[in-house]
Amino acid sequence: MSHVAAPPPAPSRTAADARIGVVTFPGTLDDRDAARAVRLAGGTPVALWHADADLHDVDAVVLPGGFSYGDYLRAGAISRFAPVMEKVVDAADGGMPVLGICNGFQILAEAHLLPGAMIKNDHRTFVCREQVLAVENVDTAWTHEFRTGETITIPLKNQDGQFVADEHTLDELEGEGRVVFRYVGWNPNGSRRDIAGITNAKGNVVGLMPHPEHAVEVGFGPDGPNGPRTGTDGLRFFSSALNALLHR
Repeated sequence: MSHVAAPPPAPSRTAADARIGVVTFPGTLDDRDAARAVRLAGGTPVALWHADADLHDVDAVVLPGGFSYGDYLRAGAISRFAPVMEKVVDAADGGMPVLGICNGFQILAEAHLLPGAMIKNDHRTFVCREQVLAVENVDTAWTHEFRTGETITIPLKNQDGQFVADEHTLDELEGEGRVVFRYVGWNPNGSRRDIAGITNAKGNVVGLMPHPEHAVEVGFGPDGPNGPRTGTDGLRFFSSALNALLHR
């Protein structure tokens, strides 16, 4: 009787095999920073254009910061109707990890992937600072490498960063544990209940106003426990997503 050899085992997937798309809209500023953050975390960044009709086989999506379409009408209001967003919404509904940073958070709210809305800062001025955040939800695709109650420092820069929602929605977010980050020390924009970031019910979509992509590399981020410009708390957003993709 002839012996048939078993096929060799499939090669294990590595972080470099995970493709994370970074969307560029007209007026996006931080797409290259987000792509670099993905690369530093070990993944493969894939450039997506606002007019793309598909997501080019990516495993996750980042909507980066900036002033898409000049923030005309409202921040993120026009981007919500970009062709690529139809695919992002469908993918998010299907469980794909999606991270919205600053303007990306605004777009997620406009697209109804996250509740609430973003309006002008309560002091009506642009704010740029290193911001301390408390981590409250570590069960999302983008935060499972953090610890509940941990404080992290992430740069923040916005003018339309005040998160607002009705009391019922706020109570629902609190009751379901969907507040992911809260401002510590000072609320820089007047966001309700000091909320800096939230997630959807599935935990695959996260939006926050501070910029983790600006805290991924020693020498270029905020001050940290090891000295000036040593803060790299933002890198764990991207490594969390990569690990979540590898173990799904």
